Amino acid sequence: MKIVIPGGTGQVGTVLRRALTASGHEVVVIGRSGGVHWDGATLGPWAKEIDGADVVINLAGRSVSCRYTAENLQQMMRSRVDSARVVGQAIAEANDPPALWLQMSTATIYAHRFDAPNDEETGVLGGREQDVPGYWAYSVEIAKRWEAELDEADTPHTRKVALRAAMVMSPDRGGVFDYLSWLTRLGLGGPVAGGRQYVSWIHDEDFVRAVEFLIRTPVEGAVNLASPTPLPQRDLMRGLRSAWGVPVGLPATGWMAEIGAFALRTDTELLLKSRRVVPGRLQRAGFEFHFPNWRKAAQNLAERRR
Repeated sequence: MKIVIPGGTGQVGTVLRRALTASGHEVVVIGRSGGVHWDGATLGPWAKEIDGADVVINLAGRSVSCRYTAENLQQMMRSRVDSARVVGQAIAEANDPPALWLQMSTATIYAHRFDAPNDEETGVLGGREQDVPGYWAYSVEIAKRWEAELDEADTPHTRKVALRAAMVMSPDRGGVFDYLSWLTRLGLGGPVAGGRQYVSWIHDEDFVRAVEFLIRTPVEGAVNLASPTPLPQRDLMRGLRSAWGVPVGLPATGWMAEIGAFALRTDTELLLKSRRVVPGRLQRAGFEFHFPNWRKAAQNLAERRR
């Protein structure tokens, strides 16, 4: 198959490109800094790659690993909405449109909660929670607008799926697992603000397998790409310490997390929001995870990272 990946130059795109190429597919990456060039907002010669392709996987969007200033939040919104809109335009104008459009979304669309997991059918969308920073609602609005562009695109011959992805854990440098492992090896891999907040995650092998499953399985709409066992942050770090053989991890209070996030030029929403997301539609469609539990996944990732 010919698979086109707009925005495929980042960590998740690299994971997908590597695996899909190894499986024998023709993979074309479209990006600002590599592959076929585009600006992420307007039609251009890059759109010829979509005409005749079998699958489009749009991953484009500004990285969320940054300070959530007003300017950065606006850039996140524009980069996601504009790229989804223009990919939809390219598919709509194609003489031979792809059979499938997988559009990246995010598990952040769900509410900050502890009481129950969020699946696609019964999950609570965020934006109206009390006692959380106001800008968390803007992150949810970004996700909703992102998916709206997919829903509203006039592409009647193309099946559409929104990938509500949790944190993709891979041993590659610069990713979430690499960052958390660095903190763990420094002795800082303890609970943050008590560690009750849930972390949703997915092993990179299962992420790729889920994408391949969706390519061949007639599922449409929103799909959660997350392990079936989200866990509190304190337990996630305990499993990571075990994988690296680090006996202790210093805890951090909320204000300490604020200082650390500022120093690392990132934001505490990534640490403090409780994302308790489960893969209801994937599992009902028959998908089986190779790494459903964190301890086994963390051990595998640490061994590969070594």
